[in-house]
Amino acid sequence: MQPVRLLPLALLLVTCTACAEQATLSVEQGSGPHPQLPPPVQGVLPTVNIAKAVGWPAEGKPQGIAGTRVNAFADGLDHPRWLYQLPNGDVLVAESNKPTRDSGFNFRAWIGDLIMTRAGAGVVSADRITLLRDSDHDGVAELRTTFLANLYSPFGMALVGNDFYVANADALLRFAYQPGQTEISAAGSKVTDLPAGLNHHWTKNVIASPDGKKLYVTVGSNSNIGENGMDTEEGRAAIWEVDPATGDKRLYASGLRNPNGLAWEPQTGALWVAVNERDEIGSDLVPDYITSVKDGGFYGWPWSYYGQHVDERVQPQNPQMVAKALVPDYALGPHTASLGIAFADQSKLPGLQQGLFVGQHGSWNRKPHSGYKVIFVPFKDGLPDGLPVDVLSGFLNAEGQAQGRPVDVLVDQQGALLVSDDVGNTIWRVSAEP
Repeated sequence: MQPVRLLPLALLLVTCTACAEQATLSVEQGSGPHPQLPPPVQGVLPTVNIAKAVGWPAEGKPQGIAGTRVNAFADGLDHPRWLYQLPNGDVLVAESNKPTRDSGFNFRAWIGDLIMTRAGAGVVSADRITLLRDSDHDGVAELRTTFLANLYSPFGMALVGNDFYVANADALLRFAYQPGQTEISAAGSKVTDLPAGLNHHWTKNVIASPDGKKLYVTVGSNSNIGENGMDTEEGRAAIWEVDPATGDKRLYASGLRNPNGLAWEPQTGALWVAVNERDEIGSDLVPDYITSVKDGGFYGWPWSYYGQHVDERVQPQNPQMVAKALVPDYALGPHTASLGIAFADQSKLPGLQQGLFVGQHGSWNRKPHSGYKVIFVPFKDGLPDGLPVDVLSGFLNAEGQAQGRPVDVLVDQQGALLVSDDVGNTIWRVSAEP
């Protein structure tokens, strides 16, 4: 069957939301250490409720929590995704999108592409990292240069000494870096290949251990629940530990459907990750989550969710693996698409120092919408403590259209919060009012 013949069905899926099931629980009820998990809901068609991307009106911007002000740190970017701050304060942003599909026609993937295009994610990847410098510390970057070009859907970044690492969609690369450098033109070298193909979840993040001896790389699944065959999931839905000196790697944690944000908790030193959970079993399932990562830990995907809640759609079942599944530490609400995380110990935002900032990209598989904001999860003694607080909101307008979609978060050297917005093509800066 040709794609053109499937167009009416595709349009039905993308536009018919009135007939879809709706959430019976609030996002708050699906949040916290013990979220409510109602029975799965399955219909002939999945719930499709897309916030159409329209961009910000003139002078438009998101709203910050009381006691803060919001301004554009940099605008006019090309689908800004991930952020990284160099020791001298320069901010790097990966302007990136999914790679060109490297397989034949697939109906499910084609529908997904239509959904993502409506949501503002259908642009061609710029495949570059841009450097932004705010020399006078006024909260606006006055210098902008192409730091690295001709990459392959770059995402995560890490600097260890003079070695700058980039996680492309298919490999971890290393480049020589000198302090203060505004562009890198020398060729890099491959540290190790990363699982690629299909690229249902293409983003690869990387973080260095505090001593710089190991790198940790996230790799999302190649499907929602293994429907493309488990042979395509080899090494995916996981965090890899990489030895940068040799390129050797081992599976550090698995069963993580789509891990993205990584951060070291400042009090305990534990590695934390933000994970996007599965779709198409109702607006109330399954909550995305943050969790501390156990070495060798298995977190359920695809056979179970949120610990040992079995997903009956996955065949064959695997009770042995389900029995091993760990319960995540903290739910972030269903379908919020929680991506970037940053601990707030260096934050100067009023009352927001002990906890975690989370960028929530926003839902497509929930009615009403969820996410589309930046939240703060309070922590105590190294663990979440209390319900999330909205830090940056207003990304949806009164008609439910997406003026912007937050992706990554970063606490800069002045204690302000930077937020990348890949629909508004802006990096927003949230700072304390003077």
